[in-house]
Amino acid sequence: MTRRVFRLQNTKAGIMMKNIKIVGICGSLRKDSINKNLLLHISRNLPENYTFVLADLSEIPLYNSDSEEDLPQAVKGLAEQVKHADAVLISSPEYNSSVTGVLKNTLDWLSRPIVDTPLSNKIVAIMGATPGILGTVRAQLHLREILFALNAQIIRRPEVLIPHASTKFNEFGEIVDERAVVVLKQLIEALVEEIKRSKQ
Repeated sequence: MTRRVFRLQNTKAGIMMKNIKIVGICGSLRKDSINKNLLLHISRNLPENYTFVLADLSEIPLYNSDSEEDLPQAVKGLAEQVKHADAVLISSPEYNSSVTGVLKNTLDWLSRPIVDTPLSNKIVAIMGATPGILGTVRAQLHLREILFALNAQIIRRPEVLIPHASTKFNEFGEIVDERAVVVLKQLIEALVEEIKRSKQ
């Protein structure tokens, strides 16, 4: 499974937290996905000593309970990444007023006892961008319901819902919208604080 790893080294408020691991999950398989670019933006702005891994979902098969007898390697690898992460960050577009098929399928696999339900009690932050006007609000409502069923610890605020996404990024996939940058900074702060609280 191909992984992109970003190692960042920083301290926050004089407190050193070593080896903090974040796994990013993108609900789109597109090479130039705007939601992948959101995850990469987060990865570049995390505090020091955080490691960010962008999960590769391209080899995750459609969920079939028969496959649990000979668990696919891609599923094993993803479950291990999530299990050993301090938090998970999900960014996804909205398809037909809901979550994408690739994201739902991934969450179905991660819900199974065969992989030790690694999202249970895991800190999870969510965000989404879309060319439409609603900024993935409907998809995120469904996603929160799914994560609740998986017993994840969902970060409630801020809600990162980025509409008209084609106008918010430059040709290099970098975010150029000031309001989006601010709300993403707030999400990073909320994620870091939740992780710090979990370590106390």
